[in-house]
Amino acid sequence: MMGRGITASRVAILAGALAAFLLVPAMAQDKVSLGTDWKAEAEHGGYYQAIATGIYAKYGLQVELRQGGPQVNHSQLLAAGRLDFDEEPNSFLPLNFVKEKIPMVAVAAMFQKDPMVLIAHTEAGYANLAALKGKPIMIGADTRVGPWLFLKAKFGFTDDQIRPYNFNIAPFMADKNAVQQGYLTSEPFLVEKAGGKPQVFLLANEGYATYASVIETSLKMVQEKPDLVQRFVNASIEGWYSYLYGDPSPANALIKKDNPEETDELLAYAIKKIKENGVVDSGDSMKLGIGAMTDDRWKAFHAVMSQQGLYAPDLDVKKAYTLQFVNKGFDISMRK
Repeated sequence: MMGRGITASRVAILAGALAAFLLVPAMAQDKVSLGTDWKAEAEHGGYYQAIATGIYAKYGLQVELRQGGPQVNHSQLLAAGRLDFDEEPNSFLPLNFVKEKIPMVAVAAMFQKDPMVLIAHTEAGYANLAALKGKPIMIGADTRVGPWLFLKAKFGFTDDQIRPYNFNIAPFMADKNAVQQGYLTSEPFLVEKAGGKPQVFLLANEGYATYASVIETSLKMVQEKPDLVQRFVNASIEGWYSYLYGDPSPANALIKKDNPEETDELLAYAIKKIKENGVVDSGDSMKLGIGAMTDDRWKAFHAVMSQQGLYAPDLDVKKAYTLQFVNKGFDISMRK
């Protein structure tokens, strides 16, 4: 006897529909490109994990990851329509797009803390970051129009402290009174390997409120393909949870393939520092999920930088980002 409401004719119809469904080919994946802000490293681990473990594919995406580097300007390629998504290193670039009236928008911030640090020698005995006021500090050109403005605003640093930085730790190692810029996950490791004892000052812990690993795309993409943007953001978030709280080895294998300079030791060190310092998962992300952004954080960052003359006080900050795709606690249960 057929069950309630089910007739032989309906069974036949359902069987035919199922057979037709099974004959339909699988939907093609959307091909998108992602540009990173530097050569492959642990700071890109979540994106590599999403590729290596099939997370992007699960969301119907085929992602081409393009490495950054010293001669690569992915922000320009994004603005020119040659990239679908770009990983920006800080909040400056989204605000710069607004300043220049270029219709790009930040859709997620995978890092709650910028990994930018200043490094001194422990032997020099600096009590805190404020103690570096007046001391010579080696920084690069990009830092002068970024973190240095924060240091000037909060601690009264002055431009006559600036010394050239050539992205080589040799001058630092040769002078026990030297201070230089660095990344939490790399330069301190290199100093330790060279026999030094670095004293590391993480600017984010001193009030430097920029986001980092900011996912940027075009306003056109957001308006015309919001589903694709949401899938990309969700998959990237899942990739970061998997990389930090699961087995990172699939991503690390791809990272080492793309950048042979990366070693297992360095990758392990970087992951440890990212987790210890809450670079990806801390603050707002603890409740809102990885990728979190807030209006207040963007406003506060703009306020400090406008005081330094980088942006007009009346810049429409809300054009730099959208909260449409984040703050939903997505995959937060993956945190251990």
